[in-house]
Amino acid sequence: MKSFTQFFETFASKATRATGSSTAFIIALLTVIIWLITGPIFGYSDTWQLIINTGTTIITFLMVFLIQKSQNKDSMAMQIKLNELIAVNRKASNRLLNIEDLSEAELRSLHEFFGRLAEKAKAEATLSESHSVEEAEEIHEEKVEELEKRQQTRKHRPKPNGNQLTAA
Repeated sequence: MKSFTQFFETFASKATRATGSSTAFIIALLTVIIWLITGPIFGYSDTWQLIINTGTTIITFLMVFLIQKSQNKDSMAMQIKLNELIAVNRKASNRLLNIEDLSEAELRSLHEFFGRLAEKAKAEATLSESHSVEEAEEIHEEKVEELEKRQQTRKHRPKPNGNQLTAA
């Protein structure tokens, strides 16, 4: 089963890239144009119509699953990136990690909370006013200081033996 999953993962990635390309669009467009041109040749018969209907239905059916697979992978990657940002920010709440696993009612409650927070922020300043540059500079300085401290700590720490794992 693992080999099928790996095969499907590879296939889905390649198929997603291929079907999302300009070439795939041109092929689909040419197919429709050729089908239209052949209409008079086949007398616009039921079989002629059935060919395009069947083809588009099958392709659409399969693409739904392919798009969903791609969407799930992209969504998971985005969540991991956001979790990383939350995890490394001391001021961010770690309770928001994996927030996508909460119920819809819990998400709605948090949405309302952050909506109230946004309203407070709007009342405090206009859109043209911002403290973000100054705050970003302060945070950057704090990060540089923390990095220097970690580097100093590593220099004085004994090296691990080959049996210990180290974080990347």
